[in-house]
Amino acid sequence: MYWNGHDMNGWGWFAMSIGTVLLWALLITVAVLLFRTLNRAPEPPRTPTPSAAAPERLLAERFARGEIDEEQYRRSLAVLRGDGPTLAKH
Repeated sequence: MYWNGHDMNGWGWFAMSIGTVLLWALLITVAVLLFRTLNRAPEPPRTPTPSAAAPERLLAERFARGEIDEEQYRRSLAVLRGDGPTLAKH
């Protein structure tokens, strides 16, 4: 260990000190990451939104923005819900 004379010089102590600090920093980082990974709460399952509500929501948004009037809104809503007039197929 002391191949360059009787003692380590200043650079040897500096390198050993930096190496020790880096080793402890690495060990603490690994411990924190491992702790965070193991203590993570499981994510709740995602519930799919009903697909029938999406067209009605879009229609309501268009009505709220003033793109369509109340009469058009009510007619379109009735068609979407299945109790309004439908187009005849040719």
